Amino acid sequence: MTEITKHPAADQENKMGIMPVPKLLITMSLPMMLSMLVQALYNIVDSMFVAKLSEDALTAVSLAFPIQTLMISIASGTGVGINALLSRNLGEKNFEGADRAAKNGLFLTIVSCIIFAVLGGFGSRLFFVLQTDNPVIIEYGTEYMSIITIFCAGIFLQITFERLMQSTGKTFYNMITQGLGAVINIILDPVMIFGLFGFPRLEVAGAAIATITGQIIAVCLSVFFNQTRNKEINISLRHFRPHKQTILTIYKVGLPSIVMQSIGSVMTFGMNKILLMFSSTAAAVFGVYFNRSYLQICNIQSTSVLSLH
Repeated sequence: MTEITKHPAADQENKMGIMPVPKLLITMSLPMMLSMLVQALYNIVDSMFVAKLSEDALTAVSLAFPIQTLMISIASGTGVGINALLSRNLGEKNFEGADRAAKNGLFLTIVSCIIFAVLGGFGSRLFFVLQTDNPVIIEYGTEYMSIITIFCAGIFLQITFERLMQSTGKTFYNMITQGLGAVINIILDPVMIFGLFGFPRLEVAGAAIATITGQIIAVCLSVFFNQTRNKEINISLRHFRPHKQTILTIYKVGLPSIVMQSIGSVMTFGMNKILLMFSSTAAAVFGVYFNRSYLQICNIQSTSVLSLH
């Protein structure tokens, strides 16, 4: 007789289904607000240190911000779809469906990483040439954007693994991973940009390397937490095959979120082209302003996403 393997979470009740709503809102929303706030801080921290190099360096980083927000938009929107489907399956005690949602979501994230890495590797210089003819801005911007797109696995996987933790109510661990990544970025930024403590002076490229280093370390910690603390789901991709219906369901929920969040990136790109007709200073100032506005948007989204549960 074949022995039936029982899912590790079959006899456990997730707090999403048993905790009183007021307490659930507080315990989940506060870590989510802080983690999304920290995610948006990456570009602001880069801008703070890069601004000490030159106005052209700050402008280059500001012009790259629409691509960073686009990546965050796609990762977060896909995460919304994963979150909704995974949480629904867990609520129905459909652990096989929950595992399928997590694995297909991880697969979609990897595909997105590959697409942005290819586009960024070959199209970064063209992106800046379309906006300005200043050779210094083009060079700085190409260096910065090439690094953050080729190594975009950090930001995509970080957001995806955090959504998996969020789906099971373990948002506290997201706060730890995001906080660690941000602290590492803040420490490494001046070291790599200005060449402190024996490091080579990398300038704008150093800001990008510091950013992706913090993100990759945060991803490693997120994987650890998902493997050791998130027993409700299995994210192993061994013998994995994409499931068409699951992917369609994820994007059915997540696509509107992707489109709505991506509008800001398109608007910023258009505004930058207009402002650069007058001066690079105007574009740099607008970039700093848009960073601040994006922080407010992140806080609103982090609380509204709870309605999916």
